[in-house]
Amino acid sequence: MPEGHTLRRLADDLDAAFAGRRVAATSPQGRFAVEAAELDGTTLVGADSAGKHLFVEHDGERFVHVHLGLYGSFDVHASVSDVEPPRGAVRLRLVAHDELGTAYADLRGATQCELVGPEGRDKVLARLGPDPLRADADPDLAWGRISRSPRAIGDLLMDQAVLAGVGNVYRAEVLFRHRIHPLRPGRTLRVGQWRAMWDDLVVLLRAGVAAGRIDTVRPEHTPEAMGRPPRTDGRGGEVYVYRRTGQPCLVCGATVRTDVIVGRNVFWCPRCQPVFRSRAVQSSHR
Repeated sequence: MPEGHTLRRLADDLDAAFAGRRVAATSPQGRFAVEAAELDGTTLVGADSAGKHLFVEHDGERFVHVHLGLYGSFDVHASVSDVEPPRGAVRLRLVAHDELGTAYADLRGATQCELVGPEGRDKVLARLGPDPLRADADPDLAWGRISRSPRAIGDLLMDQAVLAGVGNVYRAEVLFRHRIHPLRPGRTLRVGQWRAMWDDLVVLLRAGVAAGRIDTVRPEHTPEAMGRPPRTDGRGGEVYVYRRTGQPCLVCGATVRTDVIVGRNVFWCPRCQPVFRSRAVQSSHR
């Protein structure tokens, strides 16, 4: 499933191609035909993202709310000479054709695509935790949930009501970078540990927006610095533990492990991220 940086980059691409322009809206697939007819001929005001949700605003305070899910895509074609015929099940097509040129975008396979007003948008936003990519995000809201919860931090980081935009890759990588075991209860973390992870997520997700892929290794652990082959599984940039089960840790050489938390695989290094034991437990074994 696309993580928050993908949606932010998509919002930026839609803005660059369509903001302030009158658009033709259709639903070649037919599942969004009524809503597309309402949007046809309107001006696209702009696009924004919150976590894994996308909002494309049209004049009259109308928002196309999109959640791509596992298989969705929103392909933006800016500055093209021709608009190609729809391919596959295109739920929504937007086309701009004016003195600025021609652009079009096709939405396919999204889990959710609905036309909402400001109240509908606000309801979605109210369900989400803070998004590290948004300037208005308050990390203390997430800390309030984490600091009281007995749930594993690896579970909490994936809960979009706690923290918006973080998926399986960023979850595994930020825990590794801060030497925190994914099964450690949230309420055992110190506020300083949380703020360090938050600040790191802000940097990592912004870098993901700029690069269009997830890179989480520090300069000293890049393929060039270590003299090792680059990642070749076709899934993105350089990472420490995500999908590296059974391979040596890039930092200490221990074998990367995996487990399942709430139905999703989680990856960690047993040496760099030791199992958490409270001081009370440690004292009872002395």
